[in-house]
Amino acid sequence: MTAHLHADVAVIGLGAMGAMTAWRLAARGAKVIAFDRFRPGHDRGSSHGETRIFRTAYFESPEYVPLLQRAHSLWRRLESETGSRLLTETGGLMIGAADGPLIRGVLRSAFHNRLPHQVLSRNEMAQRHPQHRLGPHDVAVLEERAGFLRPERSVEAAAARAESLGARLLVETHVTSIESAGARVDLETSSGSFSADRAVVATGPWTAKLLPAAGLPLQVERQVVAWLGVQDPAAFAPERFPVFIHELEGGRYRYGFPTTDGRTVKVGVHHEGAPADPDALDREVADQDTAPLRDFAASWLQGVEDRIDRASVCMYTNAPEERFIVASPVQTPGVTVVSACSGHGFKFASVIGDLVADLLLDSKPAPPIITTRIGATA
Repeated sequence: MTAHLHADVAVIGLGAMGAMTAWRLAARGAKVIAFDRFRPGHDRGSSHGETRIFRTAYFESPEYVPLLQRAHSLWRRLESETGSRLLTETGGLMIGAADGPLIRGVLRSAFHNRLPHQVLSRNEMAQRHPQHRLGPHDVAVLEERAGFLRPERSVEAAAARAESLGARLLVETHVTSIESAGARVDLETSSGSFSADRAVVATGPWTAKLLPAAGLPLQVERQVVAWLGVQDPAAFAPERFPVFIHELEGGRYRYGFPTTDGRTVKVGVHHEGAPADPDALDREVADQDTAPLRDFAASWLQGVEDRIDRASVCMYTNAPEERFIVASPVQTPGVTVVSACSGHGFKFASVIGDLVADLLLDSKPAPPIITTRIGATA
């Protein structure tokens, strides 16, 4: 059957990037139709896990900071428009060797963009944040405006807001093919045939499978996060235990969150995951999956138990240099590939959705820090 004939923009995928793109396009008056093979807020891809870090003093590059400031405003706008509480500001601790990439990068971004921050010595950390252990050469940088987003709630809110603004959402609908046909893009789906003037592909780990001819250099990585029990939940409340990233020797990173359930804290490993097929993802969590998290808690956190309360599997979709993608493959004119989060993109989803709306509706290119060329023409 053909459920709908034509739209200005078709958005394929209603995870973080797709839902935010649909919202920002619909807010600008575009006629939008959006598809998801599951439902917004699902746990099959990369936009779940209860919490995601939001930070502004970005150690990866100072160039990201203006985008994050714009993203912050858009997250607050989405909260206002939907009545949902999405972003909780707890402050953020970046912990590592004073001459390591994390601390040097955070301070570079903070100085370059005049961001409020404090550098804390080991002794100051012991007084103010005794839940952390620091190495002999470690310091911490406290960023005041960091915190955490609620990913499932955020995706659901953006999708619902897009729908309230006139977007048509087709959930549990699998898009099987995309073809450029002159001035339009044709889609074949499990719910029928559709067309649009332009299409946005925001399918995360499924992007390379949906557009095999594009040759996008995306690598999918399996990731495990776990929630560990705490001895004194009050000590790990959001007002006392900021989100954190801890750099270990060898360029390894661990990150974590305050308790949101009054019983546990969530801890994760950044990268170090195994290659994955999104259609054959091993969702069973074994002891070997959680061993790095338990070892980290035992070595570097105080008051966190060696007990896994629960664990979850998700995926990183990594692009070269861990950048994001806003690109139109030459093989499919009219189709724009949006992102690969590369393990740090959720916090940017609101602004990337806005940038895509700028690109498609006003022909305004994305900033240079966003990858707009990967064997493609933007």
